[in-house]
Amino acid sequence: MAETRPEPAQRQATPNDRKEYQVTREDLPVHCPLPEMSLWNSHPQVYIPVQEQGSARCGYCGAVYTLVED
Repeated sequence: MAETRPEPAQRQATPNDRKEYQVTREDLPVHCPLPEMSLWNSHPQVYIPVQEQGSARCGYCGAVYTLVED
């Protein structure tokens, strides 16, 4: 019997499914994974130096964090 998979619109989003995050100076220092992410399938917490160049990528998961002004 063939396995049926839900259509993309029917799939539930997972806490770590986003790969781009906008953060403000109020959020600094930024670390990945973020508090709302599911930690059981993530990676060790690392700080992201987003304030140095305006954006930075997590070396573990590739998520991009961009600093936006309030």
